[in-house]
Amino acid sequence: MTKHSNDLDTLFAALSDPTRRALLTRLARGPATLSELHSAHDMALPSLMAHVKKLETAGLISSQKQGRIRTCRLTPGAFTPVQSWLEEQHRLWTGRLDRFDAYVTQLAHPSQEHTDDARPKD
Repeated sequence: MTKHSNDLDTLFAALSDPTRRALLTRLARGPATLSELHSAHDMALPSLMAHVKKLETAGLISSQKQGRIRTCRLTPGAFTPVQSWLEEQHRLWTGRLDRFDAYVTQLAHPSQEHTDDARPKD
C-alpha cells in the first residue's frame, strides 16, 4: 500500500464517524475551544478527546493549548487529498458510464449501415 493510500485510509476513517463530521462542521465556522465543542455533544470529555485526537492524527484539525484552554481549528488544505481522489473517481466512473451508455445505445439502435449489411443481397 502506498503512502497516498494510507493517508486516504486515515482521512476516510476519520470522516466515517458522525461525531467527527459534526466537529468538522462546527470548526468550519471558525476555531473553538474543547469546552465549546464538548458542550454540543452528549458524551464524556475523554470520549470527545478521542475524536479530536483521531481528527488531529488524520491532519484534518490542529489544536493549541494556552494555559488550560485547548483551541481546535481546521487545517488548511486538509481535505485536498480526499477531494482529489473523489474527482478522480468521478472522472473515471463518468467515462465508464458514458462508454456503457454508448454501447447500450448501439445495441438498442444499430446503425443503418450495420443493418444493411445483415440483409440478404438481391
